Amino acid sequence: MDRGTSVKLACVGLDCHRNFSTATGRDDSMKVLWRQLLDHRDRGQLREALSDLPAGTPVILEGTFGWGWMSDELLRAKLDPHLSSSTKVAGWRKARGMAKSNKREADLLSELWGERSRWWEVWCAPPEVRDLRELLRLRCSLVQMQTQLKNRIHATLHRHGLICEVSDLFGKRGRAWLSAAIVDPAVPLRDLARGILKDQLELLDEVRRRVAVATRQFRAVVRRDPAARRLMTLPGVSTILGYTILAEVGNIQRFASGRSLSRYSLLAPMADDSGEEIPGQTPLGRHVGKVGRLTLKWAWVEAARSAVRKSSRMRLVFDRYTQNGKYNRGRGYIAVAHQLCLIGYAMWTKERDYQETLPPRPGSKESGSKESGSKEHLQQEQCHVEIDKQAKLKNPDDSRPGTGQPQRRLAMRDAAKAPA
Repeated sequence: MDRGTSVKLACVGLDCHRNFSTATGRDDSMKVLWRQLLDHRDRGQLREALSDLPAGTPVILEGTFGWGWMSDELLRAKLDPHLSSSTKVAGWRKARGMAKSNKREADLLSELWGERSRWWEVWCAPPEVRDLRELLRLRCSLVQMQTQLKNRIHATLHRHGLICEVSDLFGKRGRAWLSAAIVDPAVPLRDLARGILKDQLELLDEVRRRVAVATRQFRAVVRRDPAARRLMTLPGVSTILGYTILAEVGNIQRFASGRSLSRYSLLAPMADDSGEEIPGQTPLGRHVGKVGRLTLKWAWVEAARSAVRKSSRMRLVFDRYTQNGKYNRGRGYIAVAHQLCLIGYAMWTKERDYQETLPPRPGSKESGSKESGSKEHLQQEQCHVEIDKQAKLKNPDDSRPGTGQPQRRLAMRDAAKAPA
């Protein structure tokens, strides 16, 4: 395609596929200047084509599979890559009644640069963050393979009617029983089943070894990163979960508030308005979103399950939403995960460790006192927490809706105003 034109190139839309990409260039008036097909099989030829573009030209590509290496090549050519949300772009295309094709997709991506707001843009993760996520995906896949191998071993024993009295089949005593079952001729196993069981155990040992290697790499990263070490002070956040949150979040500065991080983690409700509840149905405002990081949601929820057992503060949140653990336990874990996410954001941005007792409110007597962080003050705060917990256990309905605060002061004020 001939690019010889005196009109200045304003932006480029790049529809990236596995073997090729379709590029569309536009000027300042959003008029199409040229279209070009870029072949991926010859990396040198691709770099030469990208180097012909003016340095600093914005290039908009879609956040689909393969955007990472293409953004690296664009940076190598001194261009300015911008990542667009595939879901938002697809909705925009459907709203305009356009059929999808490679040519139209590149034209549409290049047209995004002319929009007044960057509603379409998402964060373009740098290579170091993508490396953290790639290691995370590797360990997740290895753990899934480990679970599949254990299930196959259980199925092999079940097909031959073998029962192990050991509670943990893959512990020290269980592995000794499996090794003896393979070589013992008295065990009712056919020769083919013995060979299959032996191969499965060897594969399991290799997978477990690689999981241990990945876990050691996790720990090395967590020890070097201060944000990950700070996240591990949260109740329920282990080394694995701390690394997962660090890798999935990346740069905490790209979130304007803790609510934004919670929404990105699929933990915040889709709506804040309240209305009349329909019996047997969950109000719309209590549903969480579906567009975000599922792995990050899993990490916060797993931390919440452990935090409910370890933290009295998180236990209060769980009891409030589940009526002391009797109903809607899944909803309670989501609520605790939401609180952990908000607290984690504040810890990350303010560079502070977690503290179990709530800090004093600004302007209160405790905040102005020099001894607000003393041992006696912490004991008093913990005593107040336990008193509120016991009050809620005695009468969970005696609270203001949406706050969880007791209504005793309101009841006393109404009694004082009542005529004698």
